[in-house]
Amino acid sequence: MRKYETIFVMHPSLDAEANKAAVEKFKGVIENGGGTVDNVDDWGKRKLAYEIKKVNEGYYTLINFTAGPELPKELDRIFRITDGVIRHIIVKEEK
Repeated sequence: MRKYETIFVMHPSLDAEANKAAVEKFKGVIENGGGTVDNVDDWGKRKLAYEIKKVNEGYYTLINFTAGPELPKELDRIFRITDGVIRHIIVKEEK
């Protein structure tokens, strides 16, 4: 089991309930894939460093989790097919 962190940015036009539902969806993917969610940190609405698809701001969320090496691939796939996710990154934490 390895420690990972993921940060994803949701589209600003989504309401609070849609953002919360997306976070729960991603937590479910981690937990159903045999991982454990260590921490969820909602950073809220922030301005993007540069414009992405004509959008200047988004809702940021950080999730720290522990999982096997195959789970980040599946989580990446889910991020790519989920409507409303502007950007995402999954990083393995160093010791």
